Amino acid sequence: MTDATISALVVIHNEAAVLDDCLKRLAWVDELVVVLDKCTDESKAIAERYNARLLEGSWEIEGPRRNNGIAFCRSNWILEVDADEWITPELAAEIRETIQQPKYDVYNLKVANYIGGKLIKHGWGGATGKPGYIGLFRKGMKSWGTQRLHPHLTVTGSESPGNLSNPVIHHIYADFSEMLRRLDRYTTLRAKDLVDNNEVTSLGNAFRKFLSRFYKVYVRRRAYKEGGYGLMMAICAALYPLISNIKARYEEQPQKDAAN
Repeated sequence: MTDATISALVVIHNEAAVLDDCLKRLAWVDELVVVLDKCTDESKAIAERYNARLLEGSWEIEGPRRNNGIAFCRSNWILEVDADEWITPELAAEIRETIQQPKYDVYNLKVANYIGGKLIKHGWGGATGKPGYIGLFRKGMKSWGTQRLHPHLTVTGSESPGNLSNPVIHHIYADFSEMLRRLDRYTTLRAKDLVDNNEVTSLGNAFRKFLSRFYKVYVRRRAYKEGGYGLMMAICAALYPLISNIKARYEEQPQKDAAN
């Protein structure tokens, strides 16, 4: 393939509920790659309807499965998309134009985050959700770390100083209940990372992070402008380090007991 071709990479675990809406908006790419991680729902059948190249496997950690997906792509440019994200026609055209005459090796994409059908403009960042991400890159210029949650990124080559103009549409939460379920799941994964990396801290320090996180999201990131949505975002963001640390302490103790 030539330098101006692009693969869309979608990495999933049981995303049948949202996958069709994602893939139908990627018909313009030269290659569609779907990584199926322990999928037991209809995700594979949906991907096959879009003639996606499939990579099936079982990964315990987010970074390695994404790195395997990147390696599986055949184009020189890769667009990384989550199953709950939509690429609009305007963004697709902008991406095509960008890779035809690229000035950089890595590009940032801004994100328009929706809770249900409501666009939420303020409060995003860190554990709450991404306001943008490194989503468009030459193959070999981006790799993921080994953390279970929010793995670190390594980027080489030149990186664009700003975002592309058109946003990715991200349906991050269907409702408040999903927000709370994801908080539970994410804090469990984060707790395992804290134990593995010997980063479990005192409850006092975790509570100070709770207070500072709430202030950062609600006041500095102006989540207060979003009414009840913003308050819930700030509460969940603040609870994330506190609950993660509490879970880690209870996971860490049996390991210590077994070692004695």
